[in-house]
Amino acid sequence: MKRSICQGGWFLFVAIGLAVMSVVTGHGADSATPKSPTMADLLKASKPGDWRQLDPENTLYMDLTAGRVIIELAPTFAPKHVANVKALAREHYYDGLAILRAQENYVVQWGDPEAEKPALARKIKTARPTLAPEFDRTWEDSLGFTRLPDGDVYAPEVGFASGFPIARDPKAGRTWLIHTYGMVGAGRDVALDSGGGAELYVCIGQAPRNLDRNVTLLGRVIQGMELLTTLPRGTAAMGFYERPEQRVPIKSLRVVADVPVAERIPLELLRTDTVLFQQLVESRRNRRDEWYHVPAGRIDISAVPLPVRPVGK
Repeated sequence: MKRSICQGGWFLFVAIGLAVMSVVTGHGADSATPKSPTMADLLKASKPGDWRQLDPENTLYMDLTAGRVIIELAPTFAPKHVANVKALAREHYYDGLAILRAQENYVVQWGDPEAEKPALARKIKTARPTLAPEFDRTWEDSLGFTRLPDGDVYAPEVGFASGFPIARDPKAGRTWLIHTYGMVGAGRDVALDSGGGAELYVCIGQAPRNLDRNVTLLGRVIQGMELLTTLPRGTAAMGFYERPEQRVPIKSLRVVADVPVAERIPLELLRTDTVLFQQLVESRRNRRDEWYHVPAGRIDISAVPLPVRPVGK
């Protein structure tokens, strides 16, 4: 399958409705020790300014028979790919295509099942079939950066900018999106310019960070991951579905700005450039919920939650 990618995937995606686990056995914390706020405590105390609403022009609805997947796009990091994916959506390229691949602990991928057959392949009208890669970009201070001080195996620095997990190399002056759970990228073949968004994938397992700067990332799923992670795994090599009836049809994929307001799902996301977000990261770095007896004292970027909730909650 052209524009497919190699092996690996995991990142903790958190919706605001997730309850804090409270299966407590053994002894709790000493009652004399001040109780540190949990993530739930911090979110409950959040102010409206701690949240940002989705930009309809940079949000996609992918509708499946089982429900809706919502994707936030990242034009700051992959402007040409984001523009191309929106052009494909607006010419209804994805409508009626399918999820082609579900590989355990790695990715779910969708696109045209007939992409390798020129006579049968879905025709691209106004969008570009391929693009030059956008693996990284020049660092600018205006991007903002909430850095994690815990270190990283794959990059000099990691953290968050514009609500997305990123890496940064200060000496080289470069920054890039990184592969964590829920991140969406444009599949490609061996040639660096063989992708453009006609085939997309999402990480559904452990974070395949070895793919960083090898595939163009262009967004992340913020709602509906359960519709993708629970799909039957493909039985062919790399998790591809062997038979047409195994594939999951895509009803439609739309830019939200083109969807009537009454039909939209109003969501807001926790900003990553606030004191509250830094406190949330610390609450996960050193878990002091009653169940935890030994706080880790460190956190991997893949384990930092990025809460999402309905507007007004």
